[in-house]
Amino acid sequence: MMLSYAAYPTAEYRQQEVMSASSLRLIIMAYDFSIRACEQQDFVKATKGISLLRDALNFDYAEVATGLFRIYQWCLDCIRAGDYAEAQKNLTELRSAWVTVENRLDGSMI
Repeated sequence: MMLSYAAYPTAEYRQQEVMSASSLRLIIMAYDFSIRACEQQDFVKATKGISLLRDALNFDYAEVATGLFRIYQWCLDCIRAGDYAEAQKNLTELRSAWVTVENRLDGSMI
């Protein structure tokens, strides 16, 4: 599939953004993707984004990973039931927490 000329700069920019992003930024980008998919009530993209977040969990930190796993599963259940708003609400709250962590880390590196 060929990209149109107008879409190419955006696709190239997005690829560069992903390739140069920190692990934390990639998590936030996955939340953004999932939240946007919920806003659009796009079942395929929403489940893909949440599944990506779920599958990236590090169970070396079992307590945190298990809690997030349950939340992600619950969000997937909400989407399957057509309740995109509830999934979006929870994803937005989690995203906010990750942004707070990112901001604190950025501030500590100054």
